[in-house]
Amino acid sequence: MSFKSALINPTELLESLGQHTDIVLLDCTIDKVGQSIKDAKFEVLPHSQFFDIEGKLSDSTSKLPHTLVSAEVFEREMQRLGINQDSTVVLYDRWGVYSSPRAWWMFKVMGFEQVFILNGGVPAWKKSKLPLVDQYAAGVKPGNFKAQFQANHYADKEYILTHYRDAQVNIFDARSKGRFSGLVAEPRKGLHGGHIPHSKNLPFEELLDGIVYKPLGELKQQFDHFNTTGNEYVFSCGSGITASILAFASHLVGHEQIRVYDGSWSEWGREELNLPIEK
Repeated sequence: MSFKSALINPTELLESLGQHTDIVLLDCTIDKVGQSIKDAKFEVLPHSQFFDIEGKLSDSTSKLPHTLVSAEVFEREMQRLGINQDSTVVLYDRWGVYSSPRAWWMFKVMGFEQVFILNGGVPAWKKSKLPLVDQYAAGVKPGNFKAQFQANHYADKEYILTHYRDAQVNIFDARSKGRFSGLVAEPRKGLHGGHIPHSKNLPFEELLDGIVYKPLGELKQQFDHFNTTGNEYVFSCGSGITASILAFASHLVGHEQIRVYDGSWSEWGREELNLPIEK
């Protein structure tokens, strides 16, 4: 099955759950920098499973936070979650909209397109007075999911170095204006302040209305404001999480050539790398 938009509301999801058995619900929650979700009551949608961004789906050999795993690891973990090639995957998080777009991008870069985000996540579901439970689904039958890495949706340090001067490549930074300008210190140690030269600052909060994405027209206005040239959009942030909030919004407004810089400022800003930086 499919939804009309990649962004769905609680009513749409509830109706579809009553009609289709191929929907897989994934809780993609991670902690925010300096703010732990463990302090909140544990509540998830019924029949959900955990999409472990910072554990099983993070490359443990990398020095950078929650680096993308290989296609082989991603395929194995999605099969373990019972996802099939014909499944419909719905992502959400317990903050509202925070880490679910990162999971969306991970599926996209692994070649899986039947993936959607619940706008507002658990808070929106709860606001609609819909049921929540305090445990994940158990006894899931393994699926036949296949991962095929799509390099055209991925950016690394070398890609940025090659393209940051290219007027046809639009690099957006989702961090706050203070961090982008270098006036506010980075929350992670050992990082310069500033931004990738020629990049544009669009703080991720400006795309959100509290716990949900702003309406499509307002999202389009945010991107139109920059008068971009070229069709390529690359998104960066502190560590690849909030960059994905921008990437998903970019997808919603119709952009097709979308990349997320996986290492983001956690890599580019490293003092020992001496990469080009503007302030």
